[in-house]
Amino acid sequence: MPRPASSKVIPIKPLSAAGTQKAAASLFESQARIHPRSVSGVFARWRWVMVWVTQAVFYGMPWLQWNGRQAVLFDLLERRFFVFGLVLQPQDLIYLAALLVLSALALFFFTAVAGRLWCGYSCPQTVYTEIFL
Repeated sequence: MPRPASSKVIPIKPLSAAGTQKAAASLFESQARIHPRSVSGVFARWRWVMVWVTQAVFYGMPWLQWNGRQAVLFDLLERRFFVFGLVLQPQDLIYLAALLVLSALALFFFTAVAGRLWCGYSCPQTVYTEIFL
């Protein structure tokens, strides 16, 4: 099959052994490391307070009792959701959806009003970054 006159052919040239080593070395060049600096002050202390509060809520919620049972429990085998005093069955899916929509809207509202507070002190990414640093 002949090529059209307008097509251009780019020749492929093999690299020499020295050229291959040089190309591979540039791909794996060591980069300068970036280290976070230590910060102290009032807001850093508040951040650590919020780290402890959010972690206490996250890890303490399963042991919180409400009317003789776990306060927040998603019992998938029995198909029941316990959210403090509220018991949701499968036929109550619309209420659970409404609860989740209201939670999402509250999150959006809070971040719009006080976004720096959320991002700087209680966002899970900030909390876990602070813990691992």
